[in-house]
Amino acid sequence: MTTLTVPGRSGNKASLRPVPWRRMAWVTWRQHRLALAGVTALLGVLAVYVWLTGLQLHQAYATVTACHPASSLACQNIADNFNSTYSSTAEAFAGLLQAVPALIGAFVGAPVLARELETGTFGYTWTQGFGRWRWALAKLVPLAVVVTAAAWLFSLLFSWYFQPFLLEGNQTPLAPAVFDLRGIAFAAWTLAAFAIGALAGMAIRRVVAAIGTTLAIYAALALAAGIYLRQHYLTPLLTTVMNVPGSAWIMSQQWETTKGGHPVSLSVLYQILQGAHVQSAGKGGGLPRSSSMDQFLTQHGYTHWTTYQPGSRFWMFQWIEGGWLLVLSVLLIAVAVWLVRRRAA
Repeated sequence: MTTLTVPGRSGNKASLRPVPWRRMAWVTWRQHRLALAGVTALLGVLAVYVWLTGLQLHQAYATVTACHPASSLACQNIADNFNSTYSSTAEAFAGLLQAVPALIGAFVGAPVLARELETGTFGYTWTQGFGRWRWALAKLVPLAVVVTAAAWLFSLLFSWYFQPFLLEGNQTPLAPAVFDLRGIAFAAWTLAAFAIGALAGMAIRRVVAAIGTTLAIYAALALAAGIYLRQHYLTPLLTTVMNVPGSAWIMSQQWETTKGGHPVSLSVLYQILQGAHVQSAGKGGGLPRSSSMDQFLTQHGYTHWTTYQPGSRFWMFQWIEGGWLLVLSVLLIAVAVWLVRRRAA
């Protein structure tokens, strides 16, 4: 017996429509909801602590600001008590927060691609109409947006919490200990950590190894930015005025000879002051016609130079740092997507 053959429909392969983006977003949510829940729990617990502690801190600082005159001994005692009670705890807490972006990058960013590449489930995913680059983008972009937004909201709360210490002058706005925890920098560093983790996961294809690599790379980048890069965002100011603004981030201070401009070490300055004291002591006096050591050195041919970044540049520095971190993050995510298309087969 013979049967009539029905012409096959041209391109069964072509009739397979790609999965819509909204369904891909749902799949991403289902796969990574535990990681997002972990980020929510981490930032949520920290936010509750910041809120409760911040209320006490602001109430205590209101007592400091309400005391008049501020120069009186009683008001100074209140301010000293405020600093001794809250300052060390706040600085230690700020130090712990430095690790939050790294943890998000390591435990959310690194496993995003690495887990499926390590287990081999990505191959099945691509046969369901996702496609390689759509699969990578559907995973990376929504998660990056969510963790960045969460970090930005938390940084707003932390800025409110830390404000009394900035007003009191215990910390400067550009200080490395808190600069990257406020403004847009905290969100930008969180996004960069996520992008580093995603690329490390794609390149290594092993979750544990990608986590370790993410932590190491992020630590190196953060240290390089805090120690070397940030102070050169704008040209520092140079002054001979002894009393620079309290909000300034001081880069360096040194004494130089007025004539030759040669730096003078502290040991040499000590010998000069000691000799002047011995010489004037024989005449029954202290340092000749000087109310301080600084004035004495200035009068005897020495100039004190201070290199600093003014606190008024805080937002300029925030936008500069946030800008290059955003560019870096987009580049790292683009490289990860390119590697998915090229190497993940």
